[in-house]
Amino acid sequence: MLTSVKYEAAPLEARLAARLSQLRQAQGHSLETVAERSGISRATLSRLERGETSPTAGMLGALCAVYQTPLSRLIAEVEEEGPSLIRASDQVVWTDPETGFRRRMVSPPAPALAGEVIEGVLPPGADISYPHTPLTGLEHHLWLLEGALTLNVEGRGYDMLPGDCLRYRLFGGSRFLSTGPDPARYVLSMVRP
Repeated sequence: MLTSVKYEAAPLEARLAARLSQLRQAQGHSLETVAERSGISRATLSRLERGETSPTAGMLGALCAVYQTPLSRLIAEVEEEGPSLIRASDQVVWTDPETGFRRRMVSPPAPALAGEVIEGVLPPGADISYPHTPLTGLEHHLWLLEGALTLNVEGRGYDMLPGDCLRYRLFGGSRFLSTGPDPARYVLSMVRP
């Protein structure tokens, strides 16, 4: 027997849903246009904007590409600007409901700044693709702390082990694959062009 369970958005997710709707409307896009450009169905987009479902990392990546904003910037926009110091216990953590990928916003919220730092944890076997860059020329520095990670940047693969750091500017798609028996944990520093 199937039962219907209403999804209730957490405060961060509710603000995220509202911001996705604002971005779409501010850019003058219809749900149909965003669906066509992102590959996400119109019905799913509508549910996301109403906060009835939680977006996956892949969905957010596709939407950020349409709206030309990095995911970390989108998250920062829905946070309230706070002090320069943010304690670990106060850092926003978002978990992808599809893959279990966890993304911690390490940098204090500051929408006006060009750089930011996140921590990512990919469970073993997790595979996340971002077909488009959210912002052309976005500079990345990925430092792998634990596990094993294959990072594909615009068709070129990099097998990474703990301590390895990859610097790149993103002009196309990327793919993150946790290849070891343990989670891949990394720090990603991003700087807008």
